[in-house]
Amino acid sequence: MEIIKPDTEKAEQQTSSKAMTPTAQSTGLNALSYVQTKVVPLRPEHLERNRIVAYNKNSTMGGAFDLLRTQVLKIMEENGWRTLAITSPTPEAGKTVLAINLAMSIAHHTTKTALLVDFDLRRPKVGEYLGLPMDKSLNELLADEADLQDVLVNPTLPRFVVLPTREPIPLSTEVLSSPAVSHLIADLRERYNSRIVIFDLPPLLSSDDVINVLPKFDCVLLVVANGLNSKKEIEESLHHLGTANLIGTVLNKAEPENRSYY
Repeated sequence: MEIIKPDTEKAEQQTSSKAMTPTAQSTGLNALSYVQTKVVPLRPEHLERNRIVAYNKNSTMGGAFDLLRTQVLKIMEENGWRTLAITSPTPEAGKTVLAINLAMSIAHHTTKTALLVDFDLRRPKVGEYLGLPMDKSLNELLADEADLQDVLVNPTLPRFVVLPTREPIPLSTEVLSSPAVSHLIADLRERYNSRIVIFDLPPLLSSDDVINVLPKFDCVLLVVANGLNSKKEIEESLHHLGTANLIGTVLNKAEPENRSYY
């Protein structure tokens, strides 16, 4: 995996069940107050089966994601960006696995925290790949049946929080275009200066979900699968991303090059 064509980034989140002082007292999406964050231990064998390798910062397999993290954070910091959308031309490009590993790598960065949001409302996979219990998730938050503090999960990794989606949400394009989602994105972005918020979006060419929600994010990263995505699909994706702050394209599922130290 490598990043190509770059076009142009004090840990505040505690990992105990106690969290931040609430800043709003209303319910539903208007609350957005961090009162309590559920702590859930992850199972290493489950992560390994789903190709989540950045959980262990001492693992040699996470080097590619650390390199990607450094490149992404540099660009984001230079521009004052804090929200990053991740998408791909088509399904099966590995965007969700990349989003999880990148978020974990950012969480290992001593001056940053990472919040990963599953915005692939047609085919949510973040919680499943991490093995999280999702009795309450983005589904309940958007339905006004839970507050934000009820749906956030800390997977026992310092400075890492997840907002999972349990099951597909009907009328996803309309939901992502709604004022409620705009308010949620803005709040997650503005609450903490040291937080990078990563949104796992649907594939770009599968629906109009991404095109509708993309203007709400600071920047976007495109994940292209080696041997899967055609030149036409990549060109079409770049056309749709024409007005977005595309910080780069990641070539995923590529054979790694053997490089000596020198």
